[in-house]
Amino acid sequence: MVVGNLSVISIPVRDQDVSKKFYIDKMGFEEVGDTSLGDGTRWIMLRPIGSNTAIALVTWFKSMKPGSLRGLVLSVASLKETMRELKASGFKLDGDAVQKAPWGHWISVDDPDGNGWIIQQDLLMEKDPES
Repeated sequence: MVVGNLSVISIPVRDQDVSKKFYIDKMGFEEVGDTSLGDGTRWIMLRPIGSNTAIALVTWFKSMKPGSLRGLVLSVASLKETMRELKASGFKLDGDAVQKAPWGHWISVDDPDGNGWIIQQDLLMEKDPES
């Protein structure tokens, strides 16, 4: 088997409308589709702008509790600029929120249900992530 791309990641949420607004307005994702599946269920797919990988905001997987997903990683060119944008959109971030490792700098953020995301800046992308 040859795999070409990771196409969709299911994100377990309580309220699809609240989550959709969060990911678009605060995280800067774009809508790929929002389709009724019947019985009040919707297939909502969003993605980071320019990305091939999308997320689906799911409510129907009983084994996936809202807020149970952790460790999803988004890469950014400038962590400092991203933090400024997140704060402007209403995120509460500490001044010392940046974590550092040999492979890069990152912050942790949660969606409205508590699903955990890592926003990282690869050290190769910018010489001085603190500037």
